[in-house]
Amino acid sequence: MTGDHLAVMLTGLEVFGRHGVYAPETELGQRFVVDIEITLVHSDASRSDALDATVDYATLADDVAAIVGGPPVALLERLAGMIADRALAEPHAAEVRVTVRKPHVAIPHTVTESAVTLRRSAP
Repeated sequence: MTGDHLAVMLTGLEVFGRHGVYAPETELGQRFVVDIEITLVHSDASRSDALDATVDYATLADDVAAIVGGPPVALLERLAGMIADRALAEPHAAEVRVTVRKPHVAIPHTVTESAVTLRRSAP
């Protein structure tokens, strides 16, 4: 394969979900924003122009939206882990960096958002 270092990114994927520790978070739900960066190995996509040599980011976005819009979890960390596992299922994926942001935080302080970033490598 090539000596290329490729990364495929989805930035700012917005999905309504019901995740959180507190009952109002799971009852009312809210918007979550997800960024994903997948580092690829053994991909010749930059030379072959073949979709199977990279990540189909439309399918990835659909799958991540289904995770975020699916059954609730308490922690953003867990949600990021579920997304990372899906991303690493891609054939050429070596590493993924997932950031999950919660713009409307249920705390009594003014903050722009809460967020977690998880970096995970393929086994």
